[in-house]
Amino acid sequence: MIIHPQFNPVALQLGPLAIRWYALSYIVGFMLFIWLGRKRIKAGNSPFTVEMLDDLLTWGVVGVILGGRIGYILFYNLDQYLANPISMLKVWEGGMSFHGGFLGVVCAIFLFAKKHGLRFWQALDFVAPLVPTGLASGRIGNFINGELWGRVTNPNNFWTMGFPQAHEADQALAASNPQYLEWFNQFGMLPRHPSQLYQFALEGLSLFAIVWLFSKKSRPEGQVSMVFLGGYGIFRFIAEYARQPDAQLGELALGMSMGQWLSLPMIVLGVIGFIYFGKRSLKK
Repeated sequence: MIIHPQFNPVALQLGPLAIRWYALSYIVGFMLFIWLGRKRIKAGNSPFTVEMLDDLLTWGVVGVILGGRIGYILFYNLDQYLANPISMLKVWEGGMSFHGGFLGVVCAIFLFAKKHGLRFWQALDFVAPLVPTGLASGRIGNFINGELWGRVTNPNNFWTMGFPQAHEADQALAASNPQYLEWFNQFGMLPRHPSQLYQFALEGLSLFAIVWLFSKKSRPEGQVSMVFLGGYGIFRFIAEYARQPDAQLGELALGMSMGQWLSLPMIVLGVIGFIYFGKRSLKK
């Protein structure tokens, strides 16, 4: 069993200022957004200019942070935050939701499109291929932090990894399962899926390849966005089978996690939307 490398979460210490790897992962994501966006603009057939792209990044950052935080509060830990409302502002303690961040970005793009006289789907189709690399960067940040670890799996699997950060969770699981207790006594921790790397490969690299290649040809307006929406939903739904559900929620109805329940509407809307936009273009 591989042991998580236990990276120092602080990439650079400048006196009292600590620059964390997780923060750098967001910065890398934003840089990739700008780089890929400029490539799309340079390729032509784009409603965007470089100046508009820079402006869009600002709108997107606000949407990601506000949406991600509000989404986490509403979807994952509402009772705790209602009991201590001031903790809603403590973003440095973690707690961001992709699904909330996605809705925040959609709202930001809607306002951005109105400001610049663009059609909403036109703007969203331009943005969709630029997002997965940011997701990939964020998952690497999760892995470096040793957070969002996976479910327990057989230690004989070559990809199995132990996460010292999960020690308390491992103890709790071992106390209620004889097989887990045996593994815990043998290794000092439980063997788990490195689910952050699965998500990096699926909703990061794989989704980027699919949406980027799909968008290289002229498509009916709205379809590129639907490929991203449905593709993310499918990949996230699959990855959740390997990712440990949030402790405060556990598994919900039908044995599915909150991440899976939130991904289902994305899959359904992605498929329906793809068909709808395809048929609409044929009528024009």
